Amino acid sequence: MEPNLKKSGYVCVPYTHDEASLKLKNDWTSSRNIKSIYFVTATFSEDSKSYFPSSTSHYLMAKFKDTEKITKDVAKFTTENTSFIFSIYGKILSKDSDIAQNFLAMYYLESDAQENISEITSLMLKKDKIQYSGIVHLSTFCNISPKFTFPYSNKIIVLDVNDERSPQSTSKYCEKIRLDICRKGIVMNNFASFSVLEKLK
Repeated sequence: MEPNLKKSGYVCVPYTHDEASLKLKNDWTSSRNIKSIYFVTATFSEDSKSYFPSSTSHYLMAKFKDTEKITKDVAKFTTENTSFIFSIYGKILSKDSDIAQNFLAMYYLESDAQENISEITSLMLKKDKIQYSGIVHLSTFCNISPKFTFPYSNKIIVLDVNDERSPQSTSKYCEKIRLDICRKGIVMNNFASFSVLEKLK
């Protein structure tokens, strides 16, 4: 990873409808660093819950242009519920589409991400509903220190999906992709998924 690059990515902060989260939403709506904002419902895998027990189910999710700027925003907003920053450091694929993304799936690899990138890329290219996929670095913010350190922070794969079907159908679609990759001998585990309820920007 090149620490000096302006990395883009995704940020998820707990949305609690209080004054602080409303202010953050308004700040991001007018921020040039924020490309889009969504109100999402989150589903964490049982494995990831053990590392992040203070995660919640409703988040404000945004796509940002510069990790450094977003980190300052989230550091000021830290609460007892975990916030997540996913900074992209490797692109797998990117497609143009008129259909808005409505589902974000996150997985983590147990092996080295770069070693398996060519096989993962060739499989992803065949999937028509993936609008973007990349390798991301995870940073978390929480007032409550976790009991365990998540050991795969640099090995997370993101799938940004546009699918007009239900979130359940999209989740099954992503799970099939995960299983296809696992059949190649690459262990890819569920981390979390974020289903868009409303686009705010």
